[in-house]
Amino acid sequence: MTAYIFRRLLLMVPTLLGILFVSFVVVQFAPGGPVERVIAQLSGADTGATSRISGSGGGDFGARMPMGAAADTVNSKYRGAQGLDPAFIKSLEKQFGFDKPAPERFLLMVWNFARFDFGKSYFRDVSVIELIKEKMPVSMSLGIWMTLLTYLVSIPLGIHKAVRDGSRFDIWTSWVIIVGYAIPGFLFAILLIILFAGGSFYDLFPLRGLTSDGWSQFPWYWKIIDYFWHLTLPLVSMSLGAFATMTLLTKNSFLDEIRKQYVLTARAKGCNERQVLYNHVFRNAMLIVIAGFPGAFIHAFFSGSLLIETIFSLDGLGLLGFESVLNRDYPVVFGTLYIFSLIGLVVNLITDVAYMWIDPRIDFEAREV
Repeated sequence: MTAYIFRRLLLMVPTLLGILFVSFVVVQFAPGGPVERVIAQLSGADTGATSRISGSGGGDFGARMPMGAAADTVNSKYRGAQGLDPAFIKSLEKQFGFDKPAPERFLLMVWNFARFDFGKSYFRDVSVIELIKEKMPVSMSLGIWMTLLTYLVSIPLGIHKAVRDGSRFDIWTSWVIIVGYAIPGFLFAILLIILFAGGSFYDLFPLRGLTSDGWSQFPWYWKIIDYFWHLTLPLVSMSLGAFATMTLLTKNSFLDEIRKQYVLTARAKGCNERQVLYNHVFRNAMLIVIAGFPGAFIHAFFSGSLLIETIFSLDGLGLLGFESVLNRDYPVVFGTLYIFSLIGLVVNLITDVAYMWIDPRIDFEAREV
């Protein structure tokens, strides 16, 4: 196992480099950029991308904008730059690091990322790490509770469906699961808002944030109630699709074990169905479900749903990533990409090790990585 883990760790390096390289190349050919964003904002054509420019990080570009008639004749590679002093354009390029050629910028980025130095946001006077920490509570809340809710509901339901395979209960729950899986989470979220958040029927749940105003002044027990009160609708919306996957995985795993010879032997020895199910089948059938927990947890933790966060006004990692791409905030884009890719690779390795630890019959050493 040690040799397998070592090989996987070594393979993470070229994998991360490949991810960064492809993303960097795509960005070079993408229209627009941070310099164009600032120019558009100064000309009044765009206010969304640089509305947060402040302090020393983004700089007060409007106050430092030198203009003159001579600049009108300057040819610029940036659309909309007519009328701006070329020295100002050069200062923008230097501030954003575009005064260097692309290969040098890529190598500098790789060197900084290797030291976990992700720099500062272009348009917010804060480091990328601080931005991620700021948005982390929302993603933590959604990821942790979504995973736990999914496992707590799907495992008992999957077991019950396996035991009653082919029954009316199994058929109608399968239909419910399939329909739920087919409904996009954001559409279900809108439906929940209409029904339970003051849309057209009941006004039972809030629509904004993780906590109410004045939450810090609440008693400890009311803080917990208020926290879950805000999380109810987002969690239900996000968990709808996950229920189907985990329920069917559990059911099929149990069905596969129930049909094996050792179950027939246990029944022949006089064990009742409950003993067969929980003393023999459960441990073997749950191997694949338990071993996949790290991957499922991290997937829920870092795959923040942009639409769900937007609908319920939750400022999490999903919304951060989307805004960073739109605003061409490249330090945030590449920093989050690097962190999430690294975590994903590590979790995949942990999942494989968990499979080998839970079921010694699995041997990844016997195959090529």
